[in-house]
Amino acid sequence: MTPRREPPEQPEMPEPEMPETPESSDGAGPQLSAAQVARRLEQGVELLIATLRWAVAKAGGDLTEQEVEERVALFLAYLRRRMSGEVEVDAYGYDADFTQHIYLPVLRVLYKRWFRVQVRGIENIPADGPALIVANHSGTVPVDCLMTQVAVHDTHPQQRLMRLLGADLLFRLPVIGETVRAGGTTLAAPSDAQRLLAAGELVAVWPEGFKGLGKPYADRYRLQRFGRGGFVGTALRTQAPIVPCSIVGAEEIYPKIGDLTPLAHLLDVPYFPITPTFPHLGLLGLIPLPSQWIIEFAPPVETADLGPDAAEDPLLVFELTDRVRETIQSRLHVLLADRGPIFG
Repeated sequence: MTPRREPPEQPEMPEPEMPETPESSDGAGPQLSAAQVARRLEQGVELLIATLRWAVAKAGGDLTEQEVEERVALFLAYLRRRMSGEVEVDAYGYDADFTQHIYLPVLRVLYKRWFRVQVRGIENIPADGPALIVANHSGTVPVDCLMTQVAVHDTHPQQRLMRLLGADLLFRLPVIGETVRAGGTTLAAPSDAQRLLAAGELVAVWPEGFKGLGKPYADRYRLQRFGRGGFVGTALRTQAPIVPCSIVGAEEIYPKIGDLTPLAHLLDVPYFPITPTFPHLGLLGLIPLPSQWIIEFAPPVETADLGPDAAEDPLLVFELTDRVRETIQSRLHVLLADRGPIFG
C-alpha cells in the first residue's frame, strides 16, 4: 500500500509593512503627508502605465516594444487633453480625438483578431471628395457598419473616415448613442446626408434598415427591399458617386432563429432576437460568433453627368436603385464561394 504523501508546506506570505501615518487633529483617521500623497499618485500612474503596456501588447499582437511604448504615450497624451477639457466636436457630435485614440482602436481588435476581415476593391473609393457607400445589412446587431468603418479607415491610402447614417433608435440608447455619435455616426436623414456629402465627406448607408438587420438566418444573404431609393436622390443632388459594398460574414455572428415579438413591443424595438446562444447563455450569448468576413467595394456608379435635377425623375431613381442592389446581390454570391468555411 502506497503511503499517503503530505502536501508540501506553503511558505507564509510576509505581511506588508504599512507606513505610519499621523492621526488627524479632529480624530477623523490617518492623515497623509504631501509626500505620501505624491508617492501614492506616482504608484497609481506607474500601475496605469504598466496596465496599458500589457493591454496594448495583447491587442497589438505583433507590435514591437517601441510601437507599444509609442501607443501608450499617445493614449496618455489623449487622457491629459481630456482632463484639461480640450474636447472638440463638429456640428454632428463627431469627436476626432476620441475616434482616433479610443473608438477605432477598440473596434480594431474585433476587426483583426476576431473576424479577420479581408477587404477588396478599396481602390474604388475616391481619394478625396464626396462618395456614398451603399451596403447590405445583416447580423441582428449592426456590427457590420462598424467593421466597414474600420475597413475603410485602415486600408484606404488616405485613411478616410466614413460617416455612418444610423436609425433614430440607436441614438436613444444610453451610452451607445453618445459613443457612436462621437465616432462619426449621425441620423439617417436625407438633410444630414446631403450636408455631409456637400462638404466632401465619405458617407455610408444601409438602405435595408431593420428589415435586413433583423431578418431570420434562413434568409441570410438575400437582400431585402431598398426602400424608395432615397439614397440615390441624395447622391444625385450632391453629384456624389455611389459605391456598392457587399459584406459577407455578418450574417453568422448572431444567427437569428426566433423572435420574442411581445417583448419587442414592450421595449419598443423592431425585434427581440433568439439566437443559438441568446438568451439561453445570458451575457455569454452576447459574444458574437467568430465568422470570417470579406468586405468588397465595387466600382462606383457615377452621377455627376446626370445633374442634380435627375433626382426628381422617379424612373431614373428606381433604375439606379435597382442597379446598385443587383450589384451587391451578385457579388455576395461570389464572395460566399470565395470565403469557404464560415469559421475556418
